[in-house]
Amino acid sequence: MKLEPLEGIEGAVLGTPEVYGDNRGFFLEIFREDLLGTRFVQANHSHSRRGILRGLHYHRRQADAWYVIAGEAQAMLADLRSPSPSPAVVSVDLVAGSPQVLYIPPGVAHGFLATTDVDLIYWVTEYYDASDEFGVAWDDPTLAAPWRTADPILSERDRGNPRLEWSSIPHWP
Repeated sequence: MKLEPLEGIEGAVLGTPEVYGDNRGFFLEIFREDLLGTRFVQANHSHSRRGILRGLHYHRRQADAWYVIAGEAQAMLADLRSPSPSPAVVSVDLVAGSPQVLYIPPGVAHGFLATTDVDLIYWVTEYYDASDEFGVAWDDPTLAAPWRTADPILSERDRGNPRLEWSSIPHWP
């Protein structure tokens, strides 16, 4: 697997697996602990209809790794680990036909827009803990995230995510 750091967000990595294919199909390694040095404790499957936006969410202790198995998603990352008037924000396209794994370290807000119906598998380094669940508004003006929609379908939780206020962001270990 080829690992490329995401410019502007330290510790975030985009991995491109080597695909071994023939007339029967293909095989690829999605994740190797020895490459990222990360141990995951849980895997989840998220299915979203086109137009759904999930996020932005962040955690103090938990890292995520995302892999799209069907469809396409615009992933968005925003580095909240250090107060800044203009935090680093990066958009990444995840497309099932071009396999990639996106590693998101703790303290980096993340979300995705389903640009088609999408199935995303994601691994996490910590079991669910409500005390480590935080959010920031998807359309926060400080982040100015370049989403490909102005009118996404949001969950009640994500509609209630607050604007970015550095005073309310947890201290990062």
